[in-house]
Amino acid sequence: MGKTKFDFSGQVIVITGGAKGIGKGAADAFGDAGAKVYVMDLDATAGETTAKGITARGGHAAFVACDATDAGSVGAAFDRVIGEARQLDVLVNCAGGFWKQLTVEDTPEDEWDKVVDLNLKTVYLCARAAIPVFKRQHSGRIVNIGSIAGVTLLPGTSPPYAAAKAGVHSLTRVLADELGPHGVSVNALAPGTTASERVVAVRSNDQLNAIGKATPLGRIGEVSDMVGWILFLAAPESSYLTGQTLSVNGGRLMV
Repeated sequence: MGKTKFDFSGQVIVITGGAKGIGKGAADAFGDAGAKVYVMDLDATAGETTAKGITARGGHAAFVACDATDAGSVGAAFDRVIGEARQLDVLVNCAGGFWKQLTVEDTPEDEWDKVVDLNLKTVYLCARAAIPVFKRQHSGRIVNIGSIAGVTLLPGTSPPYAAAKAGVHSLTRVLADELGPHGVSVNALAPGTTASERVVAVRSNDQLNAIGKATPLGRIGEVSDMVGWILFLAAPESSYLTGQTLSVNGGRLMV
């Protein structure tokens, strides 16, 4: 039985937070599937490494420095992409994360603002920058990376992170409604706990093991478990799917 092969030849993909973790996994996969990938990130070293890795394997990629929480930086980054590529086919909003496991009572206001901006404002700013291009083309895809923490309770999660990811799922539906008449689909992925560099750094081994044991499939997710779903949401096979959140969590949450 053969593997499903995605073909994104001739397409231009922008991935925010593409330097590491799920974003990097998606950038690598899109690059290997023939797309021209723009890796947007604040981390220039990791972002350049990701882009160079794609080109070394025969793909096409470029790193674009971007603070996705800043409207000016986002505008300049998208101006560069559209100026060079003259098109945009898929936007993957993957910038996000948190660094501290706190209660609501113990969360400082600046921590709340920082985490909400990184996980929710980035989606708004980047989608807003992409919309005029999508409308002009009458085509496009947006894939927003949410979280199981935005769908149900996930103990030990940052409160602003959970709130922001719930906002991502809601904003996904709003964007789907607004952009559907223009031929653009918008969906979200809600990964369960995934062994990215950030998650491994934030959670203890005991926490990771406990989460794995609480999952019917008996383990936490890997980046590779999420990447195929991102490509599916960007592929022609999902053209009639919009406004949805796909929860990929090993069965920890079943609805």
